[in-house]
Amino acid sequence: MSPYLEPETEIDETGTWLSIGDLMSALLMIFALILIVTLLQLTEKIEEEQNSRIIIIQALEQKLTEKGIDAIVDPTTGDISILQSVLFDLNEAKLKPKGIALLNDFVPIYGSVIFSDPDISEQIQYIVVEGHTSSDGYRSSNMVLSTARANAVANLIYSSQFDNKEQLIQKLLVSGRGEAESNQERPDPNDRKVRFRFQFKTDRFLRWFDTQLGK
Repeated sequence: MSPYLEPETEIDETGTWLSIGDLMSALLMIFALILIVTLLQLTEKIEEEQNSRIIIIQALEQKLTEKGIDAIVDPTTGDISILQSVLFDLNEAKLKPKGIALLNDFVPIYGSVIFSDPDISEQIQYIVVEGHTSSDGYRSSNMVLSTARANAVANLIYSSQFDNKEQLIQKLLVSGRGEAESNQERPDPNDRKVRFRFQFKTDRFLRWFDTQLGK
């Protein structure tokens, strides 16, 4: 082989490496643009869902006030808490007649507000019925009690007749939280409750994002 071909071969190899470097740079630029577009779309969706949350909260507060229903609405999340004293006797999971009457008034209103706008209800992934207890007693028994109470409320929903029932049931989850969110320094009666909570589709991502930021 002629020695004069060696420099030409070196030039070709250098050119090949430069081409690969240019290709990688172009691919990185494309991936960066895709990421930026995706984040912008996600930000718009989060803003849309936050606006929808505000609409639902305002409507729920208005309807519950009009009907005089004894429930507590969280103005930030839209979570609705009904205290144990209204629904159950102490350490019991059987609904009281007063509790049944309240839920028969509350659930149709809740369903009508949540599903009043198809665009908003489409953004909701789950509707969670959560049972909660105070820190009084044993953790294991509190978990069992909170789950039984949440199931009692869910069973009443299943057996009731109201508009939007099928839509609500399709999104319904039941959860026993026990004393997980209670005051651990002293038993607080306000911790004994059943909570209705709706989750938007982006809520899981936001919780993950907050975790990554150490919040």
